[in-house]
Formats: sequence, C-alpha cells, structure tokens
Amino acid sequence: MGHMNIMLFHSTYGLRPAVHAAADRLRAAGHRVQVPDLFEGRTFETFEEGVAHLEEVGRDELLKRAVLASAPFSDQGLVYAGFDFGGSVAQHLALADDKARGLLLLHGTADLEDDASADELPVQLHMADPDPFETHDWLTAWYLRMRRAGADVEIHSYPGAGHLFTDPDLDDYDADAAGELWRVALAFLDSL
Repeated sequence: MGHMNIMLFHSTYGLRPAVHAAADRLRAAGHRVQVPDLFEGRTFETFEEGVAHLEEVGRDELLKRAVLASAPFSDQGLVYAGFDFGGSVAQHLALADDKARGLLLLHGTADLEDDASADELPVQLHMADPDPFETHDWLTAWYLRMRRAGADVEIHSYPGAGHLFTDPDLDDYDADAAGELWRVALAFLDSL
C-alpha cells in the first residue's frame, strides 16, 4: 500500500510535456517519480520522426540508458511504467528486476523471452481498442505469455480512443479515456 517509487519512461515522441504532467499527477497522489530522458533532450512532433530517431540510436542503447537511469533506485523496489515505446522499456526492466513491485503499461507492450519470469508481478495494461500498433492477436499472445511467466495481469481497453490517448498535445487525445485510465492506474498503484 501507499507510496511507490516509479520509473516513468517516455514514448516514441520523447520527453514531452504530457510525460511531465503524468509524473506530476503521480506525485500529487504521493508517489516518488523519476522521468528519465532516453532521447537526451530530443522530442518529436510526429511518430515517424520519433521512430527514426529510436532506430538511429538503437533499442539496445536506449535500454542501456534506461537500466543506468533505474539502477540507483532499484534497491527500493520500483514500479516500472511507460508510454508506448516506454512501456516496452518498462516491461524489459521489470522482468529483469527481482525487486520490481509492479509494471504499469500505457499504450505499449514488448515481446517476452521464452524463459521470462515475472513471479506474481502485478501488471496493468491500458490500450486503445482497436490500437493500430497492438492487434488483438498480439495482445492475446502477450497476455498468455505474461501469465505463463507468472505475472498477475489485467488489461483495460478504451474503445474508440486514439493510440496515445493520454497526450493532450496529440490528435489521439481522448479526455474521457485519459481520465478513466488515471483513475484505474492510481487505484492499481495504491493496491501495490
């Protein structure tokens, strides 16, 4: 119960105002939040530009940056969270960290290794439905693999919302869906 230490990873767009706003919302609820900048100051107006940068830097390098950012805090037992690409980063780190307290995925997942272990890790995923980047087939397979790894998974879907519907600066934004997401996510964090 109570106050969590959260590592919140930004989306493919970089560390935009919406990520800081989300961190402030979590802090207002009493949590301690770190918001690493994996793109080292770069932000992008379009998803395509963000993806191009991501591929230029390389996923391995970005994961390494995420691990380095998290390392000083991991002894405290972190909740890993992230938007879109940041969700895939959060998932990788949470599954590699025996002390992880939870995993909060916003608009994004990652593939699992066959031998992944997430022993009783509480996982909550929030997705638009349908989501152009995460098909129903993919999510079903992801859910089954997470369960097999031992995670305690719940999925919340938001019919008709845009992919990154929590970012007020994007066309995807859906105020009602975003409000519901934060209500559910804050309750999840309180339950850990």
